[in-house]
Amino acid sequence: MNAQIPPFAVIPGSQVHQVLTGRERQVIDLIEDAYRVHGEGDTVNPPSYFLRFPDRPASRIIALPASIGGRTQVDGLKWISSFPQNIDAGIPRASAVVVLNDQATGYPIACMESSIISAARTAASAALAADWLTRERGRPRRVGFFGVGFIARYIHTYLHAAGWSFDEVGVHDLSPEHAQGFRSYLEGSGAERITVHDTAEELIGSSDLVVFATVAGTPHVSDVSWFSHNPVVLHVSLRDLAPEIVLNSANVVDDIEHCLKADTSPHLAEQAAENRDFIDGTLFDVMTGRVRLPEDRPVVFSPFGLGVLDLAVSKHVYDAVRERGELTVIDDFFHEVSRYGKEEASDARG
Repeated sequence: MNAQIPPFAVIPGSQVHQVLTGRERQVIDLIEDAYRVHGEGDTVNPPSYFLRFPDRPASRIIALPASIGGRTQVDGLKWISSFPQNIDAGIPRASAVVVLNDQATGYPIACMESSIISAARTAASAALAADWLTRERGRPRRVGFFGVGFIARYIHTYLHAAGWSFDEVGVHDLSPEHAQGFRSYLEGSGAERITVHDTAEELIGSSDLVVFATVAGTPHVSDVSWFSHNPVVLHVSLRDLAPEIVLNSANVVDDIEHCLKADTSPHLAEQAAENRDFIDGTLFDVMTGRVRLPEDRPVVFSPFGLGVLDLAVSKHVYDAVRERGELTVIDDFFHEVSRYGKEEASDARG
């Protein structure tokens, strides 16, 4: 075996942004491919690990280890924090890095800023799901965003890049200031009819596609009648819907074992029902035709967020930066590069 220690690089957010911006359709294709590789069993995606703090219960840091085969062929870890109080200080709630590991040696090959990667893969997953979940129904003409932060902006961008257009865009947030800020963003992006709704009921009732992108830790939407018009719901923030709404809907997840844990809405629904029969299948099942969704019930997509998706996008960014010859390599990052040390290796040769 003639394995060599690979160089180690640091990739800042500016380079990540440069690679991904304007290539949303390509990222959606990457995410679809990653879902297929995962569905075919060529991944390792252990449970996410939550670091929580007794003195800061609203905050957490999550580790998502993963390995993906297919065309990507990389191992790695996303380490992402969520500190909601950051919003009050005027800085983003989430921050993240990804570490990529070489599959031949196990050595890390890159540390990358990953808040953009995480948002891109989340938005691409949502846009992909919106496409597949509405193929039998026809594309919705009214979209509503509940929660208007970084992720909501990315989801809107990816829907637009994927060719979606809407007759009406609805907005609702607990903060009127944030709702108006998102409205200003939408106006700048060319959206035409925009309505800021005072209540969640108004937003949901006037939307055929509902996007939940909040920081809610427990369900806060519980009235089943609000969904009587059978919308498609992208339940990206995972903990907004009460169990009764989940149990009254057709449900698609990214991965059943991952999604039914950590007090997500589907996890609470499982506890209430004492079974998993309410889960219709995964997005991979829909993509491969194993599952067909009813048109007489709401359809809820609840993606827990798989580490393999982060790896697929991260490896794409790494490859693009490397091919441009723009990797910032940290020389001598690995100091001990001989099994026995330099002096011992020299003595052994003597």
